[in-house]
Amino acid sequence: MAEMKRSLPYGAVMAVFMAMLLAGCVSKLVTTPPPNTYDLTGPTDLPKVGSTGSAQILVPAPSALQILASQRIVVSRGSLMAYYPNAQYPDTLPNVLQARVIETFERSKQAHAVGRPGEGLSIDYQLLTDIRSFNVVVGPAGMTAEVEISARILNDRNGRIVDSKVFKASAPVAADTAPEAIAGLNAALDVVLVDLARWVLVKL
Repeated sequence: MAEMKRSLPYGAVMAVFMAMLLAGCVSKLVTTPPPNTYDLTGPTDLPKVGSTGSAQILVPAPSALQILASQRIVVSRGSLMAYYPNAQYPDTLPNVLQARVIETFERSKQAHAVGRPGEGLSIDYQLLTDIRSFNVVVGPAGMTAEVEISARILNDRNGRIVDSKVFKASAPVAADTAPEAIAGLNAALDVVLVDLARWVLVKL
């Protein structure tokens, strides 16, 4: 008498499949190292531009295009924009820059009060910013880190724009690697943040 072939029940097949899938995911999680995290430091020394004012300044997170609004470090090669592999900022770029702008004003010791939304400030002015460029550019002549931030000072009492300005800086990048990219971006960012803080403090 011929033996009858028995097929596994559907539930058993699915259980085996899910176990194999889970094993593969766990293996990938175990073997894939986390990305390296690189911070933006901001300037430590700022020249004095006048006496300490009485204005309280609100600094919302900057706006940015989607490619600049993540934790990834952007590199441009011609028209191609990509990210450095296995490298990231400690938070999204807008959040990191918001923190560094606030720290720059605090280190200047010339702002009466500065903070984020929700911190209970009696706001006099808002500093509204937009990240236009924050990336490494690879070109025929070499590599540069480019930072461009547009800023507007908003009078929170009457809703009028006090002034607006675009701040730009660039710095050489020694090699096409994430650590060298961050070194160049920090150098360019220091120039932009010092110029930005001085401009705001003079205007207010």
